[in-house]
Amino acid sequence: MEFFTEAKSIADYLINTEAIDHENPKIRFVAKWLLDNMMLKVNEKPEELRWPDPEIELAVMTYEFVRDRISHSADINSGNIYWRASDVLDKREGLCYGKSHLLAALLRANGIPTALCYQYLRLDENDETMESPLIIHGLNAVYFQSLGSWVRLDARGNKDGINAEFSIDEEKLAFPVKPGLGETDLPLLMVSTDRAVMLKLKKYEHLPELMQDLPTRIAGASAV
Repeated sequence: MEFFTEAKSIADYLINTEAIDHENPKIRFVAKWLLDNMMLKVNEKPEELRWPDPEIELAVMTYEFVRDRISHSADINSGNIYWRASDVLDKREGLCYGKSHLLAALLRANGIPTALCYQYLRLDENDETMESPLIIHGLNAVYFQSLGSWVRLDARGNKDGINAEFSIDEEKLAFPVKPGLGETDLPLLMVSTDRAVMLKLKKYEHLPELMQDLPTRIAGASAV
């Protein structure tokens, strides 16, 4: 898949934003904890390393932390909407958007450029009639210096029927798109949350309200 970057410089994918608030002390603490654990493997337990490149190893650890230790709010029947990375970390839950913000924040805090990206998916993944509306699903793309390329990752969280994994060769996302149903991978790599998505996240206080009015089209530009 050919990607298109919103920003001209890779460095822009390291900035602190309203949603990706990696300068928050709690984000910095967890990012350092992940980095320290990775360096412990490098220096004392090299047999535990899954990747020879420390940058990729750190990204794997960070990805699995967000995927496995932060609940998807819909999966736990939560009524909350947490979208700011530090809040998602603090409350240990978020939607796909919030979890993608947290993954970006933790990786950016450790100097790994990370973008936000989106898919158009059918709200009812089992509906083959195309009557279910298309909604926006949020995930990430990470730039690895050693590869010189972007890799998409989906930290939404696994459950029955969803099995996303870290992979740099063949994508293993939560929701492989079904073009026959009008689903689409969007190639735009954004610096921060899409404006249309952010408007929806800020509009509602309770998750059941948002679930009735999920974002359906991206604006194609990051929110401030």
